[in-house]
Amino acid sequence: MSASSRTSVQRRFGFLDHPALDHGPAKHLSGNFGLEDQQATLRWVQRNAAAFGGDPANVTLFGESAGGTSVCAHLVAPGSAGLFHKAILQSAQCTGRTWSPGPATWFPLPRAERERHGLDVAAKVGCSDLRTAAACLRAEPVEELVKWSDYGLGSGPTVGGGGGGGSGVLPVSPERAFATGHFRRVPIIQGTTRDEHRLFTAAVEAVTGETTTDADYRQEIQTLFAPSDAARVLARYPADRFRSPGEALSTVVTDWAWGCTVLDRDRALDRHVPTYAYEFDDDEAPWFSTLKKPNFPTRAFHGSELQYLFDDEQLPGPATPAQHQLAETMVRYWARFAYTGDPNGHGAAPWPRFGTGRHVQSLQPGKTEPADLAQEHDCGFWKTIGS
Repeated sequence: MSASSRTSVQRRFGFLDHPALDHGPAKHLSGNFGLEDQQATLRWVQRNAAAFGGDPANVTLFGESAGGTSVCAHLVAPGSAGLFHKAILQSAQCTGRTWSPGPATWFPLPRAERERHGLDVAAKVGCSDLRTAAACLRAEPVEELVKWSDYGLGSGPTVGGGGGGGSGVLPVSPERAFATGHFRRVPIIQGTTRDEHRLFTAAVEAVTGETTTDADYRQEIQTLFAPSDAARVLARYPADRFRSPGEALSTVVTDWAWGCTVLDRDRALDRHVPTYAYEFDDDEAPWFSTLKKPNFPTRAFHGSELQYLFDDEQLPGPATPAQHQLAETMVRYWARFAYTGDPNGHGAAPWPRFGTGRHVQSLQPGKTEPADLAQEHDCGFWKTIGS
């Protein structure tokens, strides 16, 4: 099984919260078995790193998307203390706005909400009897449960007490922990891509076979926001300002739920630990070889930076000399940070600590320079929405 396949399985089943899966041999209640698996891996690293020439006192934990959400959780989870010493969060979904109109299963959710989703999924696959639900769920074909993964199984942690007489795997949400300063004191790299939501709009269109229309755009905005706010958002982001309604929707959600949210998190984290903030911004980042391109430019979509750090079977990788140079720069930054806790060095452009500002390191082909995230994503406007 490939690493990506293992991650996918863990995301779908490692965070299922259901009372039939509680107790028994488990130390904690269900809902965070995925985090506990990751903690077991980190403990293995502590025991074995030296045998491979590694330093168990110098471990960097990082992840992208749902993996970044897990890193957020480990910064807070009591059982993760001492298991890593630096953290990298790429496009993490652990604070701020829940942009999905359906259950926001990618985010850390309170136990009652996560359990409700689990019970709903069990009922939908014919496992509603609590006395037999555990055996029933385990007997279900993986493919059947995967159908409901974005509804109830999700990919995010469960917040709240967890049995065994303790406070659980994740007693408080990362959002609250970051705001109050109660998290691991380790150096952090954190960032997003400039056009995060273009991937999700494209994926929905590819799965449904339907292109986002003006009516779809208006309906989605009215679903996400209160009526008075929705009207203001539509006036600020009119569909005719963009190449298509799908691009308009992607821009709204990118600005609202990604760009401005991560900026708030940068400020919260940097009050307590060295935080190096970035935005990946390659307008021509190669698109997936396995997914149809939408009718709008995909630009620096969610996950597009991964091919600049790793070989990825779904992404073609850098194509131009400038993109290859950007990949080398990013690898140097990430590797130097993993070694020292500071990405600077090896002749790369200086990357200042975030501090109290709003500028982040913009990672572009041909140049690396500060970017004003608040201006790019219209955060002054978004501060007035929902307030």
